[in-house]
Amino acid sequence: MTRRTAAPGRYGRASAVVAAEWRKLRSMRSAYWTVAVAVAFVPLSVLLAMQAAHIWDGLSAERREGFGLASLADLAAWAAALCLGVLGVLSVTSEYRTGMIRVTLAAVPARRTVLAAKAAVVAAVALAAGEAVAFTTFLATRGVIGDRPISGYTSAFGDEAVELAAAGASVAAFALFGVGLAFVLRSTAGSIVSLALVWHVVPVMVGNLPAPWNDRIGSFMLGGLPAQIGRKDQNSIYGELLPPGAAALVLLAYAVVPLAAAAIVLTRRDA
Repeated sequence: MTRRTAAPGRYGRASAVVAAEWRKLRSMRSAYWTVAVAVAFVPLSVLLAMQAAHIWDGLSAERREGFGLASLADLAAWAAALCLGVLGVLSVTSEYRTGMIRVTLAAVPARRTVLAAKAAVVAAVALAAGEAVAFTTFLATRGVIGDRPISGYTSAFGDEAVELAAAGASVAAFALFGVGLAFVLRSTAGSIVSLALVWHVVPVMVGNLPAPWNDRIGSFMLGGLPAQIGRKDQNSIYGELLPPGAAALVLLAYAVVPLAAAAIVLTRRDA
């Protein structure tokens, strides 16, 4: 009597789809380039910190009182968000461009499973890259600044940890935003342009609105959410009206809403 092999269960199939999406992402040359560019902002931030320290050392005591430096960790994470957002787009549109999406959906008819697996892989890569960029930039630039009492660089690591973690999470949220957007638009150019609008153009436009609308709407911009989650006052174009819990929910919405739209579109139209 032959022994019957059990069919793989739901979780086994899901893990196989995730493994397939991971192999596809690793095979993309653009994936390495986008992550590399994101990581490159760490040494760039260190150079900016070195320049700031050099300028500080040459200032008089009076001029030092008005000298400040924006958070380079926030800046690096903000730039990394665009890089990983582009990765999220390319992870989808590369399959549409080559026609591989038809093969993928033929092999896995459960389209939402494909979406969930691709989102999980992109989110894992983006979260790892985002947290690494945020925390490494913070520690490296603080090491360069040293004990110089430069405005914005005097707080302890413990006071900044929550905001740094939120900044890294914002990179993953924006990467998932790119995944969802790409499934909806199915266009590399259109998706990347839309990413750039949400990433920078819209916040600048909002910052130029008359008060109090600039603060009210600016509080919902992606770049301003980590500081609000970390309960940190900020001097930027963003608002700071949301409590930490609400800011965290808005950050989550940046990922969930586009993915929900993608799930609807993906199940209602042909590949």
